[in-house]
This record gives sequence, structure tokens and C-alpha cells, in this order.
Amino acid sequence: MAEASMKLELAPPPPELQRIPLVSNQRGLGWLSDAVAGISEGKVPSWWWTAFIISFGMMSMCFSLILYLMSTGVGVWGLGHPVMWGWAIVNFVWWIGIGHAGTLISAILFLLRQRWRTGVNRAAEAMTIFAVMCAGIYPLIHIGRIWLGWWLFPIPNSNNIWPQFRSPLMWDVFAVSTYFTVSLLFWYMGLIPDLAVFRDRSTTKIRKFLYGLFALGWTGSNRHWSNYEKAYLILAGLSTPLVLSVHSIVSLDFSVSQLPGWHTTIFPPYFVAGAIFSGFGMVLTLLIPIRKLCHLEDVITPRHVDLMCKVTLATGSIVGYAYGMEVFIAWYSGNPYERFAFWNRAFGPYWWSYWIMISCNVVIPQLFWFKKIRHHMLIVWILSIFVNIGMWFERFVIVVTSLNREFIPANWSYYIPTKIDILTYLGTFGLFFTFFLLFMRFLPIIAIAEVKGVTPQADPHHPLGGAKTGGGH
Repeated sequence: MAEASMKLELAPPPPELQRIPLVSNQRGLGWLSDAVAGISEGKVPSWWWTAFIISFGMMSMCFSLILYLMSTGVGVWGLGHPVMWGWAIVNFVWWIGIGHAGTLISAILFLLRQRWRTGVNRAAEAMTIFAVMCAGIYPLIHIGRIWLGWWLFPIPNSNNIWPQFRSPLMWDVFAVSTYFTVSLLFWYMGLIPDLAVFRDRSTTKIRKFLYGLFALGWTGSNRHWSNYEKAYLILAGLSTPLVLSVHSIVSLDFSVSQLPGWHTTIFPPYFVAGAIFSGFGMVLTLLIPIRKLCHLEDVITPRHVDLMCKVTLATGSIVGYAYGMEVFIAWYSGNPYERFAFWNRAFGPYWWSYWIMISCNVVIPQLFWFKKIRHHMLIVWILSIFVNIGMWFERFVIVVTSLNREFIPANWSYYIPTKIDILTYLGTFGLFFTFFLLFMRFLPIIAIAEVKGVTPQADPHHPLGGAKTGGGH
């Protein structure tokens, strides 16, 4: 009888098998609200003002150079026959790729019920929106006559000017604008519960009014949560195919041409893998300093960084496989022009860009196989910067090295960007960081409601769960 009445106690798993919690140090629910809202409610730190002034100056330079371009013409760029696509298209494809990680973290990982996404999804979604804004500048200024950009849309007009829908460049317009719209709605939908938290904590009338206006009357009732979860699920379902379609369509700008080096069917999956690879690289580049500067080490934990490094390793390996397949297909085709295009990439006048691309995108990510490196924040941050550099050079290699050697050797040239090219590109970083810093200052950079849902306190079956810990709202 004594044995029957004994309570069965399960031994805890060994330390190496215990899962690292998504919120460290057993932080309470009230602490989460205070930590995230405190970034907006507290005094503006000096590092924020320094970064904002530099970013705003770079953004102003970007728009000044665009005005100079409009008044002078695209001759201020380094374009010329046969390289008619230069830094503008390189930077467009690169920025679009940067914007892919946010939607993947938010939508696809949400549908796959990956709970670790909650600590990083809000900042990644914001990054997506600002990166697509930077990308959208380039096709518009690349058409030369920017004021005629509205011709790209099928708007009825007296001149009967209609877009050429058989052109992949037109597909870009609709794919990117749709992606931006759905990403913005998805980001805003996730913000609503957290905006209500900011509204209820506001101490000034203007803040209470603005946060209350955009919180749409959120009360946290069961009906509100039910409608919110349905809408969030629908938007996640709409966003998921866009992650795959947008960069596939961007790749068709190249692959539907007859140019050696571009005309290949591997481009759509290759571009999508590269976009996710570069996007996660940028998420790591942004979030590792943010967790330190904003004292969010207990919310953006080493486990988050570790998992993002693993995704970066996986997608980097896919990109490396695609590089190898490109070379194999060019050799196996027996086409002398295809063979020369890839030989020229590796050993021609732009050999340095090709080997930078291989080093940063194939070799360096293999360091993420080692757990010690994945858990060393400074090393991860440095490697993530190399990932971004490598993906920019990938776009450069695809665009420039395929164009600078034409079928007629007399037309061969060496493309060199001008100061206007370089400074305009640097200026788009100013646009990106200006908006990102404003987002950090006035909106919740962490999804408060979602992070609370993955804490032990929110799990009634956890020893720390239920009403045992309290901690406020």
C-alpha cells in the first residue's frame, strides 16, 4: 500500500538534453512589457541620436543624388554598351533579397509552429518593409524618365499606353508592390495587441491618442483575440507563397533572356535560397547589436542566434550547391558561349569579385557547423556581415560579368561604377536605418504578446506556469 501511494516522480533530463528557454532568467510577464516599452518610454540614448543623424544625412544625400540624376541623366552612372545594367539592378536585387527573412520568419515559421520566431519576428518584419522601400527606388530611377513611372501600371489614359505584360520587368512591378502591401499588413496586424499595451502605458495625451488610434480599440477580449488569430493566419497564408514568388520573378528578369550566364532554369530556386540566406544574415547583423544596446539579452537569447545561424548554414549550402550546378550545366551543355561565360567569371577581368562571392557565401558559412562559433556573438556578427557582402557580390557577378563580354569581342568593356553609383547605394542604407531607428524608438521592437505566449508562465502544465508566478500584464 505504501508503494502504491508513493507519488511517481520523473527524473529531469540530463543538462545536455534540456532545451534552452526562449526567455532567459525566468523573467515575469510584467518584466517583458517593461523591458520592451521602456525602449520607447525612456530617455533617448546618445547612441540613437548619433546613429539617426548619420543615417538621416545619408538618406538626404541619396535623394539629392536622385534629383541630380533626374536633372542630368543616367550618363552620370557608369553604364555603357554592353553593360547596360549596373549597380542599380545589382542593388535592387540585393535589397529585395534582404527583405525575405522577415516574411519567412513571420509567416512560414508561424505556419510551421516554430515558437522561437517570436523573439525576432517583429524586427525582421520591419526590416523587410524598409528593405523593399530601398529596393523600389532602383527600378524607378533606372527607367531614366522617373516622372513616367506611372506608365508601369495599367491605368486607363488618353494615350492608350498600356504596360507590356509579356516583359518580366512588368512582373517585377506587380510582384514587389504586392509583396510590400501584404508584408505591411502582416506587420501591422501583429502590432495591434502591442500598440494597445503602449496605449495603456502612455502618460501623455498625444501618445495615448496615436497608439489608441492604431490599436483599433483593442481590449484583449476573447472575441478580439479570436478575430486577430484568424486574420493573422490568413495573412501568413498569403505571405508564404509571396516569399517564393517575388524573388523567382526577379530571377526571371535574367533567366528568360538568351544571354550566356543568365539563360538557366536554376535561377528561381537559386535566387530564393540566396534571398533567405542574405536576409538571415542581415537579421543577425541588426539584432546582435540591438540585444546589447537595448538590454534585451533575455528575450533575444543565444538559442535564437544559434537557430538563425543554422538556417544561414543550410541556405548557404544550397547556394553553394547552385554555384556548382551552374558550372556543371555550362560544361555539360557543350555550348562554347556558356562555358566561356563561367570561365570568364572565375578567371576573367572580374575574377576577384567571383572569388569574394565564393569565399563569403560558401566557405565562411561552414564555420556555423561549430557550436562554439554559433554561441560567440561577436564572431557571428562579423560572419553575418561577410554573408551580406558575399550576396552583394553574387548579384554583381551575375549582372556585370555576364554583360561585359559580348558575342563580338570588339564590344568588350570593363564596367566601373561612378561616385554617383556608389554614393546613391550608400544613401539607401541611410534610408533603411533612418526608418529602422524610428521604428525602434516609437514602436515595440519585440512582439510582446507573442513572446509572453511562449514563456513558461503562460503554460499551465509547466512547473512555473499558471498563477504560481504572477508578474502583471
